[in-house]
Amino acid sequence: MLSCRYSTGGGNPRLILAPLKEEIEWDEPRIIRYYDVISDKEIEILKNISRPQLSRSKVYIAQDEEGAVINDRVSQSVFLEEDDNVTVRINQRIADVTGLSMETSETLVQNYGIGGRYEPHHDFLDIENDRIATFLIYMSDVEIGGATVFPDVGVAVQPIKRSAVFWYNLHKNGTADLKTLHGGCPTFVGNKWVANKWIHEFGQEFTRPCSLSEGK
Repeated sequence: MLSCRYSTGGGNPRLILAPLKEEIEWDEPRIIRYYDVISDKEIEILKNISRPQLSRSKVYIAQDEEGAVINDRVSQSVFLEEDDNVTVRINQRIADVTGLSMETSETLVQNYGIGGRYEPHHDFLDIENDRIATFLIYMSDVEIGGATVFPDVGVAVQPIKRSAVFWYNLHKNGTADLKTLHGGCPTFVGNKWVANKWIHEFGQEFTRPCSLSEGK
C-alpha cells in the first residue's frame, strides 16, 4: 500500500528533530518522494553556478567515455564539482535520508526548456562501480509537461519544486533492475530544472550489503 510518513533516515540524529516528509510513489520498483529536501536559496545558488557552464546534454554509455549528442536527450546540463559548500550540504542531506555513502557519486544539473525531453533509458551503465541509485531533485515546478515517467510500470511523477524522488537502479545482488526504465516527458509550458545525484556502488558495502540470492 502506498503511504506517507515522516522519515528520520532510520534514526539519523540530524533528522530526528527535523524529519523529511516521505511519500511512497510506487512499490516495485520502490520509488520514494521526499519533500523540502532543498531550499529556495540553495536552488538559486545551484542555478547560478550552473548557468555559465551549461552545454547541450550528451548520452554516456560508459562512465569514462566522451559521450555523444543525440535527439533522444534534449536539454542543457553540467556536472558539478562535489566540494563547494552547497553540494556538500546537499550530499549530507541525501546521505542522511537514504543511509547511503556519497563517497562515489555524481551531481548533474539539467535544464529543460520548451520541448526539452529525455527518452526512456536506464541510469545504470553496466560497469564496475555502477550507479546503484538515483536521487532526482526538482528545482522548479513545471506548468505543463516535464513528468518523470516509468513506462514499464505505468508511473508518472510530476515535478514539484524542492522535492526529490529516489530509487535503486540495481537489486541487492548487483543485477540491474530493468523496471527502472524511465524518461523525462517534454516540457510544454515552463522551464524545468533538475539536479541528478547518481550514487555509485563503491562505499555501500556496509550501508547496503550485497545479497547472495540469485533473485533480488
